[in-house]
Amino acid sequence: MDGNGRWAKKRLLNRINGHEKGAEAVRTVVRTARRLNIDALTLYAFSTENWQRPQPEISGLMLLLRRFLESERQTLIDNQIRLNTIGETDRLPDAVRDKLLAVIDETAENSKMTLTLALSYGSRTEIVHMAKQIAAAAKSGTIDPDAVTEQTVADHLYTCGLPDPDLLIRTSGEQRLSNFLLWQIAYAELIFTPTLWPDFGEAEFIRILSDYQNRERRFGGILSP
Repeated sequence: MDGNGRWAKKRLLNRINGHEKGAEAVRTVVRTARRLNIDALTLYAFSTENWQRPQPEISGLMLLLRRFLESERQTLIDNQIRLNTIGETDRLPDAVRDKLLAVIDETAENSKMTLTLALSYGSRTEIVHMAKQIAAAAKSGTIDPDAVTEQTVADHLYTCGLPDPDLLIRTSGEQRLSNFLLWQIAYAELIFTPTLWPDFGEAEFIRILSDYQNRERRFGGILSP
């Protein structure tokens, strides 16, 4: 979800106006994903690096997040969407974290789609956290270091229990991963679009999904004869 600030700048608006417009795009993408029976959708909403932004912008983003959770709560319930989160959510303001946890609890039994918000998330931080957990378990004797596998690693990531992404979409024309799910996207298809996030709508989302479905995923192998 990249490009809110540039979208606002092009229109001589405040950056928060761009984030507000970006929230509308979130609603569109989530509802489209649910209608298309996508099982899991993860949105990179706020990175660990985003804490370095000016405080007024951070405060505006936190307020916008809380309002989004309040306004979309019933939609999630009605559409059987389970809310999930990954990241250092203990860094979020109390009011935001409390609302987030409340909606997560209210939607815990929903089973049609899992919507994961990456909040205060950074993949390198996640990997360090995973390594410390495994090291502590090895030190205590509950894990044999020689028995550590890829599954062991996956089980100690924030995303434990979630499927690895099949497709990563990056908006705004940037062609980099920006510290997002570095372990999990090892075999994901990557699509970069120049569209700024607030302008990313249902038609482009469906077009990208169609393009993805026409790709043959090899996972390091060769094409079928």
